[in-house]
Amino acid sequence: MRLPRFNYLGPDTLEDTLDLLAFHRDDAKILAGGTDLLVRMKKGLLKPNVLISLKALKDLSYIHEEDGYIKIGARTPLADITASDLIQKKACALFQACEKIGAITMQHYRGTIGGNILQDNRCHHYNQSDFHRSGRQPCHKDGGKICYARDEADRCNSTCQSDGATALMALGAEITLARKGGERTVDLANFYTTDGIMPFAMESHELLKEIIIPVKGAQSVYKRLAYRSAIDYPIVCAGVLLKPSKSQKNKIEDVRIVVGAMSRSPLFLVQESSSLKGKSLTDVDAFKHAADSSMTSASTFAVHHVGATLEHRCEMVSQMVFQALKEAAQKAIDVKG
Repeated sequence: MRLPRFNYLGPDTLEDTLDLLAFHRDDAKILAGGTDLLVRMKKGLLKPNVLISLKALKDLSYIHEEDGYIKIGARTPLADITASDLIQKKACALFQACEKIGAITMQHYRGTIGGNILQDNRCHHYNQSDFHRSGRQPCHKDGGKICYARDEADRCNSTCQSDGATALMALGAEITLARKGGERTVDLANFYTTDGIMPFAMESHELLKEIIIPVKGAQSVYKRLAYRSAIDYPIVCAGVLLKPSKSQKNKIEDVRIVVGAMSRSPLFLVQESSSLKGKSLTDVDAFKHAADSSMTSASTFAVHHVGATLEHRCEMVSQMVFQALKEAAQKAIDVKG
């Protein structure tokens, strides 16, 4: 499969990049690592007239702590995140997620955290070559009126399989979107539209600039299931943030449970998270109840289209959440001594 023809632009500054985005808008796509974008172009899923490369924008690659927040430039390579002591100590779920993204070669030479957050939703029926898709009517995501993943569905049910997005949403992260003349900061939980065709609440002339993670004195864990330990996208995944109480010994002050690879966006499960507030760090039954409830909630969105049966994926939601909660609680106990 060959890439379609396009114009390649390599701006030297962020300002020049935003000028180009403002001018070209829907005709352009951002090229960071290219591990998702170029594959989709080769399959004929995208045919942008212009690619705007971020290769020269070194100032968008950084990791540092400032005023109680970890700030990460969107162009930061995945390898830099997994090598960061700061991320491992204070945002472990992100470290664990980035460890699992793609192969080692992609992590070291191509993949960026911004690219992972912005990877398009996937569906086994849609992410195929032009030739494969030409043998049937187009689906919703391909401009048609059919969903092959769910019979009689009136919308696209493609799934967000981003490891990074699931972990970051559990961490309560925000992102900064820049445009010509200004920028805005959005809670990552509000960034996803739940629309499989246009999954991000982002304009074509905006650029993902920075990821902001609050440092909460909490423990975080990311778990994922895939056919292989790397290369494959997750079949199901879960990110958990658990904050122990400062005033009550061995009690939980706050929890965030996020399930990924089950819906059009990562699922922040508010009710299941709230159910664990005030529970003991050793209350395994409460963890199991929250995990089973997470499975029930996530099952509503599940469809057959990521290479595993619906029943298996739903069952594994409970396992991933339960394992993540237990591990996060144990880490909190160990820190308290």
